[in-house]
Amino acid sequence: MSDILLINASGQDKLGVTRAITQVLSLYNARILDIGQAIIHDTLALGLLVELRISVDQKSQMLKAISDAADSLAIKVGFQSITQEDYVHWVDQQGKPRHIVTLLSRHLDATMIAELTHIAAKQDLNIDSIHRLSGRVGLDELMTGDTPQSTSCVEFSVRGTPKDLAALRQDFMDLSARLNIDVAFQRDTVYRRNRRLVCFDMDSTLIEAEVIDELAKAAGVGQQVAAITEAAMSGELDFKQSFAKRMALLKGLDESVLAGIAERLPMTEGAEKLISSLKKLGYKTAILSGGFNYFGRYLQNKLGIDYVYANELDIVDGKVTGEVKGDVVDGQRKAELLAMLAQKEGIALEQVIAVGDGANDLPMLSVAGLGVAFRAKPLVKASAEHAISNLGLDAILYLLGFRERDKLN
Repeated sequence: MSDILLINASGQDKLGVTRAITQVLSLYNARILDIGQAIIHDTLALGLLVELRISVDQKSQMLKAISDAADSLAIKVGFQSITQEDYVHWVDQQGKPRHIVTLLSRHLDATMIAELTHIAAKQDLNIDSIHRLSGRVGLDELMTGDTPQSTSCVEFSVRGTPKDLAALRQDFMDLSARLNIDVAFQRDTVYRRNRRLVCFDMDSTLIEAEVIDELAKAAGVGQQVAAITEAAMSGELDFKQSFAKRMALLKGLDESVLAGIAERLPMTEGAEKLISSLKKLGYKTAILSGGFNYFGRYLQNKLGIDYVYANELDIVDGKVTGEVKGDVVDGQRKAELLAMLAQKEGIALEQVIAVGDGANDLPMLSVAGLGVAFRAKPLVKASAEHAISNLGLDAILYLLGFRERDKLN
């Protein structure tokens, strides 16, 4: 008669634990139905779900043999019989949708975990597994506290369908604002592990500046242009209209200032690390910007970006005319360019990641398989499905499931 048994082993991690238990099981022709192992601070937790077709006496002999093997390794072992009803229920769960919840912060504390898991439980989401993706915390950091560049990330694999997806996202957004963390919730599909193209906004995304504001400072109209830029990025003004107003204020600017501004552009935290890792992993990258090609090409050469689409400054006799050549790259154009690049690369839109901070980035964030509002304006953060506000750009690798040890620096 078939018997289903759950075996749990725990204790100080050491070589040979899994081998010792499965060697005994092999003598009784046990069938492995499930197996899982985790190690936290050199402490082992091993579980095996097995099917047995042996007599009661043989089962007793087997359990004693496993216990003796565990004792010899100073490992605790426990056994639990599983009813057919419980087993059928467990099997039936495998068809349910799965999602990934990613918690990102400068550090992790128990409150963050407790409140996040409470939200998941309210939505009838069952946690199957939890993994730390970030690196181990060094003793120096423990002694001195968080550093500006410290990162922490935990990934939760959850099973089930949220009762109210809108409420779930709102709860995660409220939690993020209250605890200064980021929480991403995404469907666990094959596309999540098979993205191939990442499209970036440039200003306030890849770089910690708005280039048009820097040009305005050089032209002596910094305050006027900055005010218009802020209103446009926050969604208060139409992008094309605001862009025309700002460009008009730049009329007469000397072309010679462009090179100096480009060289002083501050890179966003994690940008170089992210682009380097993506290139080594075979991803294609693109800048889709409402800024200017001159600076996009500068970053392209510096970082190794594959594609750049931005506005072309019109310059006559060494002076900025206050206009651009060709069509303005606004939000809709960014979405069109993203779709065009996906088609050119022969990939589905689900395999594209889009990253931006302003209202004119929302169209491309909405059509990409993974749209990330990065250190975004409130309107953009509230409208995008995913947001990163507290870590650097390289945190995007965590949303793809990469661990710290996987990052290719």
